[in-house]
Amino acid sequence: MIGNLLITSTIITGIFTVVMYYYSFKGYTNALPLARKGFYLMSGFIIAASALLLYFIITHQYQYSYIFEYSSSDLSFGLLLSTFYAGQEGSFLLWLFFTSVTGLFLIKSLSDDTKQESSFMMIYTLVAVFLAVLISPLLKNPFSYLGTNPDYIQLKYFNASYLGLPDIQRFIVANNNGVKFLKFGPELKVLLAGLNIPLNNFIIAGRGLNPLLQNFWMQIHPPLLFVGFAMAAIPYSFAMSAIIRKDYRSWVDKSLPWLYVSMSVLGLAIMIGGYWAYGVLGWGGFWGWDPVENSSLVPWIIGIALIHTLIIQKITQSREEHGKYIRTNLVLSVLTFVFVIYSTFLTRSGILSNASVHSFVAPGMVTYLFLLGFIITFTAIGIGGVILRWKDLKNISPSNESFFSRENGLLYGSALMLGSALIIIVGTSAPIFGSSVETGFYNKMNFPLAILIMFMIAFSLILRWRSTFAKDIIKGVSIHLLISIIITVVIAFVSGMSSIYFILYTLMAAFTIVTNVSRIIKNLKINYLLTGGQIAHIGVAVFLLGVLLSGNFSKSQQLILPKGKKVHALNRTFTFTGYNQIGNSSKYHFNVEIKDGNKTKQAAPVMFISDFNNDLMREPDILPGLGKDLYISPIEYNDNSAGSGSSAKPEDQKNIVLKKGESFEFNNAKITFKKFYMPGKSMENMTNGKSFEMGAELNINYDGKSYSLEPAIQYSDNKQDAIAKTFKPANIRFELIHLDASAINLNVSRIDKSNDGNIEPKQVLTIEASVKQNIDLVWFGVILITAGLLLAALRRKRENIV
Repeated sequence: MIGNLLITSTIITGIFTVVMYYYSFKGYTNALPLARKGFYLMSGFIIAASALLLYFIITHQYQYSYIFEYSSSDLSFGLLLSTFYAGQEGSFLLWLFFTSVTGLFLIKSLSDDTKQESSFMMIYTLVAVFLAVLISPLLKNPFSYLGTNPDYIQLKYFNASYLGLPDIQRFIVANNNGVKFLKFGPELKVLLAGLNIPLNNFIIAGRGLNPLLQNFWMQIHPPLLFVGFAMAAIPYSFAMSAIIRKDYRSWVDKSLPWLYVSMSVLGLAIMIGGYWAYGVLGWGGFWGWDPVENSSLVPWIIGIALIHTLIIQKITQSREEHGKYIRTNLVLSVLTFVFVIYSTFLTRSGILSNASVHSFVAPGMVTYLFLLGFIITFTAIGIGGVILRWKDLKNISPSNESFFSRENGLLYGSALMLGSALIIIVGTSAPIFGSSVETGFYNKMNFPLAILIMFMIAFSLILRWRSTFAKDIIKGVSIHLLISIIITVVIAFVSGMSSIYFILYTLMAAFTIVTNVSRIIKNLKINYLLTGGQIAHIGVAVFLLGVLLSGNFSKSQQLILPKGKKVHALNRTFTFTGYNQIGNSSKYHFNVEIKDGNKTKQAAPVMFISDFNNDLMREPDILPGLGKDLYISPIEYNDNSAGSGSSAKPEDQKNIVLKKGESFEFNNAKITFKKFYMPGKSMENMTNGKSFEMGAELNINYDGKSYSLEPAIQYSDNKQDAIAKTFKPANIRFELIHLDASAINLNVSRIDKSNDGNIEPKQVLTIEASVKQNIDLVWFGVILITAGLLLAALRRKRENIV
């Protein structure tokens, strides 16, 4: 009741604040103090609602549906706190919390210009109102009680001492397998009230956090992401304020520092998610071009492009009455925030539930329509404002610069980034229209753009503002390019690089690094604050070089390790020495001794059966090294010590891990993993704890013909059963062992194999061992990008120099 009252009060005071800021802008002098008080009061309600939800989580108030669904008493304190934003309701509240807190600083920073404050905060507060409506009692409310609608819940979540009461016994039902459930709904809640049994005494446990989310980075990644989302509304609001006031100059200086910080936080959050995936999911990568991953990347790319075009406007308006690309900057400011909302729509609406395992289940038609209305409203406000002022903006036409000017270099670089964003948007949105693209589509389309972007980063620094003499271009390019060629030759020789495309890509990365290092050396003599942009540029080049080397020059091999037997692979010797239980948990370390020359290391990947979904969970172990990681991902453990062995020959069976789009050959057939699929109401059933099915669509090319097959796993009643499929033309049996967010583990075998029982029983661990080449460049590049953007933000905050 109190939580709902706080959210409702947030909406009311938010609307009041928007109206008062409107009147303030119109000249009503008494409206501004009321508007500020309204925003402070709204923020107080939001902070109080957040504190209340956190209190309910910490004190295990499982009578609240949200807390029951995502929390449990066996979580560490940090992970327990992270359940605040584990679901849709809490994540919207977190976004709203950061929006309101940031707004408090914005009011203070804008208080010296009441017209700008009024027009800006009117729009910014409207964003907060929309977010508050999303978590109102009518939509996705985090304070709704469990059992508002009848639901069948397993008995283990309830106090057993009450379940034996005769009146409660009639609500207990069993399924066909004898598993008992309690029909928990309004009727039972009335009964409990009549028996004077408090709900928080009756419900003693929660379903808990998904095992994939029980990771340190769960405490860091989502909050950073929502800080970035909240701050993305700031350049949008500044752009709308400029349109409302018809002041197209001052907003640039105000917007740039916030935009830098927003993009630094959002970019860091995105790649922390990548690092999380690399360390937990076990497929060895950090980016799978999943639609939900892409949806947060797009506003970041647009925001980075906006930074560069805003710099052009800032420079040109410093020497002329008006700056260049004002319309472009207004539109990009709108798109940066609109695509944050679009990201939320894709993630939270359930529209990608069959295309991405990261996606939330459908929230209901009302919430779906409201999210769609959220996008339409702020797109209409933004684009409509630009159209409304189009004639005013059209008259702004400063003198043109020469073709070889830094202004044009920044513009073309921004255009290339927007091209990349467009490619990702098209691929990401394809499932909405009933189709999908493979991961290779993104790699193929973005590869040449990455080369051109790196060239423009370097080349634009060689150019001067307004115009550049040919001799200066030749001198700058030749010196830096010569050094870059030498670096590229060394990298190509060490890595064994032979592809002309890879060599050109590496050359542009080196060119970017060399050019920006040269500029840093010059700028350090003037002011260290001038180096932020160059540090970020170097970070981009280092990151992209790491992507190329780790993605194309890493080595991977699947190994079958009988206990105690040495297996040679990847220039190392692997020996499975046994397993040990981790404390009193259900998790086990599977110990692998690895000899690399004279050095011996111990890897201990983890496997366990999760109580959350009764699924086999795998956690890789990563042994970092200089320039490379040794990545050990567990696949399967077979204990045949009881005497049940298999005589299958290695060529008769295969266990393989596949990412979407990857292929392998077996028994003269080429098998490709096309996509995940969940038939019928499986997604809804999974969310409600009912039996559901999840599988993989395989494309099989055999004897010149193409076939489709869909092995799956049936999850029900605390167990999982493989639904194997047989491909009779090639006598192949497919059994899906495991699937996660990015890959599947598939057992493939000939159905005519013999079994003579002569194989000695043994304990066998199957792993995927990989040497991840230069993966550390990816992480180092992200650190440089973040540091550079923050330094640039500090510069723009302190002074207006370039």
